[in-house]
Parts: sequence; structure tokens; C-alpha cells
Amino acid sequence: MFNNRIKVKALLAGEPAGQQATVMGWVRTFRNNQFVALNDGSTNNNLQVVLELGKFDDTLLKRITTSAALKVTGTVVASQGKGQKLELKADTIEILGDSDAEKYPLQPKKHSLEFLREKAHLRFRTNTFGSVFRIRHSLAFAIHKFFNEKGFVYLHTPIITASDAEGAGEMFRVSTLPFDNPPRREDGTIDFSEDFFGRATNLTVSGQLEGELGATAFGEIYTFGPTFRAENSNTARHLAEFWMIEPEMAFCDLEDNANLAEEFIQYIIRYAMEHNADDLEFLRQRLLEEEKAKPQTERSELDLIQKLEFVVNNQFERITYTEAIDILLQSNHYKKKKFQYDVSWGIDMQSEHERYLVEKHFKKPVIVTNYPKDIKAFYMRQNEDGKTVAAMDILAPGIGEIVGGSQREERLERLEQRMTEMNIPHEELWWYLDTRRFGTVPHAGFGLGFERIVQFVTGMSNIRDVIAFPRTPKSAEF
Repeated sequence: MFNNRIKVKALLAGEPAGQQATVMGWVRTFRNNQFVALNDGSTNNNLQVVLELGKFDDTLLKRITTSAALKVTGTVVASQGKGQKLELKADTIEILGDSDAEKYPLQPKKHSLEFLREKAHLRFRTNTFGSVFRIRHSLAFAIHKFFNEKGFVYLHTPIITASDAEGAGEMFRVSTLPFDNPPRREDGTIDFSEDFFGRATNLTVSGQLEGELGATAFGEIYTFGPTFRAENSNTARHLAEFWMIEPEMAFCDLEDNANLAEEFIQYIIRYAMEHNADDLEFLRQRLLEEEKAKPQTERSELDLIQKLEFVVNNQFERITYTEAIDILLQSNHYKKKKFQYDVSWGIDMQSEHERYLVEKHFKKPVIVTNYPKDIKAFYMRQNEDGKTVAAMDILAPGIGEIVGGSQREERLERLEQRMTEMNIPHEELWWYLDTRRFGTVPHAGFGLGFERIVQFVTGMSNIRDVIAFPRTPKSAEF
């Protein structure tokens, strides 16, 4: 068999006992015509392959260049050098793929993250991105594991939709009509009745509304899929295409929702800490180096591992939006005008406000509930005060909001009234309103931006560095 190989991670976990092994991977470095650092992506740790001097001809040796792909069979022996307990003494070497070392863009040196974004098709081969994407995989697996253990049904909600779940209006249009000459009605507007779906359609901004349909049949569902926002935000926190996890639960109120979200976040972070210890340690060291370049006042009090432990080992603080605003108004930070954005009841809190509550005031993750209804979506349950809705956000250190959710408005009349107030056409969402007509129940759910949690766990400061091929304004390369 060609692929009778052992992965580098598995080989390094064993003991050197003179056993035969076949490994395959890419050359990181080759020195003294004798020592190859081979990596196959299973771990950041390289396997040292030792070539006996004079055993291999010069033509072969010249082809062992950075990023060339090799198949090596040899004997696993105890290492003579420092840094590794074992190495592979090569018996046979086969070049699976050549690499022109002079043209290969990633030389064996440190590259900036900005440079690597331009080489996103190759950046997985670096230690930083190897760690980030192995952790991303673990978090994705843990998400499915968590909900499966809870008895949730995984529901695939549509990517092409005719509804705007958020009422935001910043959506990507999906159409097969000709761009240069679409059919038009008498009033000049585009006639979508001639389009593929017979109506205007878009890429989804959320699977929540469809998720609620599933929850009112199965009891508990979750979605985990791509979502799209045509928001022209060229920042380190925004993507035009990202992944969302959105559970919806029948027979569930705001407190139940908050409890589940807290348990969920702690579970998936703990899973990554248990299964990606080496990768997290590498990223911890990387961040410590990065922090050295910052002024002392801007350095984080906690390193990456401490920050994650801080989240998994602390109960989240719970406060209302009104209490949060009062804390901000009473803070020295506000009194000394250190906030860039003003604070008053009714504002949509900015990241700086959220981070102050988490990092300075409570020094733990915070769940904020009961937001003003005027800054929240139409489907959130209205509280009896007439001013607020049963919404919640979970705020985390270093990043601010990481989860947004609410108890949904289950009362048909109140929901229809709110839709009218917000100019959301009832006829377009007739199917959504049917869940309130036929056996309505209290229900709730939340959304977690997957890239946000990957960012949080890996400590990466730019969201473009935690998704394989970032889609941002004026950028759809690769």
C-alpha cells in the first residue's frame, strides 16, 4: 500500500525501539545535507529525519528543498541531539513533489500576519496557522458533540432565503437575471417574478427563523452553517461570510437560554484545552512575544491559557442592561472621559463598554439581559415594562460580545404588533407566524459567531486569521 504511513504526531508520542516506519510530509528545513525537519500537519512539532552521509546521491539531495514533499521509510531511533527524544534514520527517500526553494513564498523565517493573508493558500503550512486551524477543527467537533449529547437535532437551514431575519437589509442578492438588462415592471423596478425562484432572494444572514420552526416540532435543534452580511465593514472584527451556531429550544425562557449558553461556551473551550494543549501553548508563547512590543499599560493581565481558564472556571456574572449602564456611568473611566463613545440608557453598547464591564469591573465573563427594545430585533419577547425585551448578550474578555440571544416572542398579537411597528411585512413571514397560531410555546435561542469563539480561544487579534479564506470588502481571492 502506498499510504502505509504513520503520522508525525503519533510517531513522536511513541518510544524509539528500532521499529520501521514510513512517514510523509513537507520539508521545513534541510541542513548539512544530513538533517531534514519534516512536518505533515498533524502537529507543529517536526520529525527529524537523519540521512547517513554518502548514502543518497547528490541529485536526490538537491531536490530536498523547503516545502518539497517526501516519503521516507526508515528506523525509529533515540535522538542524539537536543529537542527531540527520537528521530527517523532514513533507509529510502522518495520525492513526492518538488518545490523550487527560490520561488516558494514562505521562507523559513518569521512572516507578518498581513503578508500571510496575501498567501492564504499557503499559510496553513506555518506553525501559527497550523495551530489556529487544528483548534478551529476541535471547536467545531466539540459543538456537534455538545448538542448531540444534549439530544438536540442538527437542522440544515437554507443558505438561499427570501427573508431577512435581522431586519438589517444588508444582504447579498441571489439572482439568475442578466445584470445588464434585467426584466422590469412598468414602474421601472426589477421584475423578480421572472427570476429563478420567482421572487427576490438573498444569501442568509441567519438560520434562526427556520430554526424556530424546527424547535416547535423537535423541541431542541441547532444550526451550524455559513451566513452572509453585505456590511461594508473593513475591520478586524467583521467578515462578509462567516459561520454561525444557532440553537433554538422550545419550553425555554431567558434564564434557561443563558444557562445553556454558559455551559456550551465552557464545554467547547474545555474540549480545545484538553485536545489542543500543544497548539494553545504555542499560541500562548506567540502572544507573549507580541505583548512585549506593547506599552505596559496595554498588556493583558492574563496570558492566553489563563484567559481560557478564567472563562471555564468562573460562573458568568449576570446583570441587566440598566445595571450595566449604571456601572458605566459611575465608573472613573466614564468620569475621566476615557470612553470613545458616550454612555446613556438606550445606546447599543460598544465593544469598549462591554470590555470594561468584563475586564475592569467584574473581571469575569458577563451576561447582560433585558435590553431596550428599540435596539433589538422584532422577534424578541417584550417585557412588561414596555421598554425592554428579554434579550441577552454574553461578553468575554478581550473581545466583548461573543453570544447574542433572546427569549422569542411567542404571543401572536404582540409579535404582529412589533412587526407592524418595524415595517416588516406580515405576508412574507406567514409561515413564521403559523408557529404562533398552532400550538405556540415559550421558546428561546442564541447565536454564536463561530469565528469570534475561534478568535477568542486562539488569541488571534484579526478575525481574518481564523477563517481559511476570508471574504471581506474588495477581497474574494482564493
